[in-house]
Amino acid sequence: MSRHTNILRAHKDAIALTEDQLRARVPSIFAAEAHGSRSDRYTYIPTINVMQGLAKEGFLPVAARQCSPRDDTRHDFAKHMIRFRRPDQKYGAVGDVLPELVLVNSHDGTSSYNLMAGLFRLACMNGLVVEAGEIASIRIGHKGDIVSKVIEGAYTVLDESVKALEAPRQWSQLRLSAPEQNIFAEQAHAMRFADAEGEITTAIKPQQLLIPRRYEDKANDLWQTFNVVQENVIRGGLSAMGRDANNRPRRSTSRAVNGIDQDVKLNKALWALASKMAELKIAA
Repeated sequence: MSRHTNILRAHKDAIALTEDQLRARVPSIFAAEAHGSRSDRYTYIPTINVMQGLAKEGFLPVAARQCSPRDDTRHDFAKHMIRFRRPDQKYGAVGDVLPELVLVNSHDGTSSYNLMAGLFRLACMNGLVVEAGEIASIRIGHKGDIVSKVIEGAYTVLDESVKALEAPRQWSQLRLSAPEQNIFAEQAHAMRFADAEGEITTAIKPQQLLIPRRYEDKANDLWQTFNVVQENVIRGGLSAMGRDANNRPRRSTSRAVNGIDQDVKLNKALWALASKMAELKIAA
């Protein structure tokens, strides 16, 4: 869908992103009207109106991104993601996890209002989008009283994201053997690199996903394993020597996941994988 994504996150000492910051980097939030492709049945409520409604309820924007569609006429209406947090949810020590509300929308018909539970880990500034079992995800079509529906859904989703905070405590108590870590990495590797037919051609190996990027993440429990793999999958930058179509040596480097759809899909899949691993470990 997109060539690249603009990513903006508030500094850890700031309460929230400002409108000026958002206008400069995520202009589709402020679209004055819907894209011309939308019919008369499409109820146009700009995302900024929804954000202002959420702000009255204490939900403030702390991160935002916007896709850059191939069709330049859609740029000011493109899909965007905004992450919200309450001011009383503050940073503490490295490794702390905070609940967030994640909102995805567009004004060109590529997305309804989609609310998801999110977690944010301070260690590497990587936001996790979670949806597994009891974790909520709510879609709201572009019709009716959108602002009220989003606000109502926000409380449901945030309650569920708070429940997800149990995972770091529980998963950090579950030690993984080397074979178990390899199984986790192999599954994540397929999620990231397999094509529609399940074929994997990258020279990047599953074991590379287990290499931590900082000393604090060197541990063999499920929570740290999940975070190390998640960061390597999403941020990219892993290199390996392979062969090109002419069988000549060629270095490959994994790309960062910048598209909103792929980011959400991979984050949810990794969370589900870790949840299943936790179930199996507890049952054993």
